[in-house]
Amino acid sequence: MKKQTKDHLVFWLFLAPALISFVVVVIIPFFMGLYYSMTDWTAVADSTPVWVGLENYKSMFSDFAFKYSFIRTFLFSVLSVISINLVALTFAFLVTREIRFKNFYRAGFFIPNLIGGLVLGYIWQFIFKSVVPSIGALLGIDFIENLLLLADPNLTLFGLIFAFTWQYAGYIMMIYVAALLNVPQELLEASEIDGANFWQKLISITIPMIAQAFTITSFLTLVSSFKQYDIIVALTNGGPTDLYQGQVVNSSELLAMHIYNVAFKYNNMAEGQARAIIFFLVLSVVSIAQVYYNKKKEVEM
Repeated sequence: MKKQTKDHLVFWLFLAPALISFVVVVIIPFFMGLYYSMTDWTAVADSTPVWVGLENYKSMFSDFAFKYSFIRTFLFSVLSVISINLVALTFAFLVTREIRFKNFYRAGFFIPNLIGGLVLGYIWQFIFKSVVPSIGALLGIDFIENLLLLADPNLTLFGLIFAFTWQYAGYIMMIYVAALLNVPQELLEASEIDGANFWQKLISITIPMIAQAFTITSFLTLVSSFKQYDIIVALTNGGPTDLYQGQVVNSSELLAMHIYNVAFKYNNMAEGQARAIIFFLVLSVVSIAQVYYNKKKEVEM
């Protein structure tokens, strides 16, 4: 056997377990889901799915709850991406400076990411419902005392963003820390000699040098925001209800929770699967567009 042929055989043998697992766990279930989304599947025992074509997709796009959930998910994702990256970058600048206990700060900022979403949600539910009003009453500030982030449909999304940012910013911070530590100090020192201030160094040197980190962090925060489910279950369970264009809606029921409710709460498995397919396609397109745009900005910088 030729050496090149032997190397190819060894390569495919090592790759085979991961490739087979990917096909069995991802590819096959995806196409099965695509098939079931075009049936009246309910997952009831001894029931045979009947082919209905694109009816589930038609009913989905005419469903006001789905459209509202999609809008809220998009809004939540945009605000979360901005919030998480701003907080994470601020933390990264702080812990890469020559300050005392910077390793302690790094660990402290990262620890919330180790807390499970459900546990974190219940912690912040207690804080929002009991601690914040108590602090407002203690300080005599009516605004804080009456601030009901989880009960007001107009503020619920901000409560979710706050909790999600608290959990995820520490993880994103570590990526920015690695990027900032790789910025050549010679460039920063040369710019200081030329009289550049902090903001000039940040805009002209630091940000262009960590552009690749922005691509990674934007992708991670965008995908995580779109798929957010466990924090919402623990904090609000989709509520509170609100009126939007004359329709009753759940103000914090984002797409992941909406799909789960349709499939398991209302036992419309096929409709839930159809919405999951659209969710996958939208998330794929948005993610690819974001990575393409950020990569293009890296080249320009």
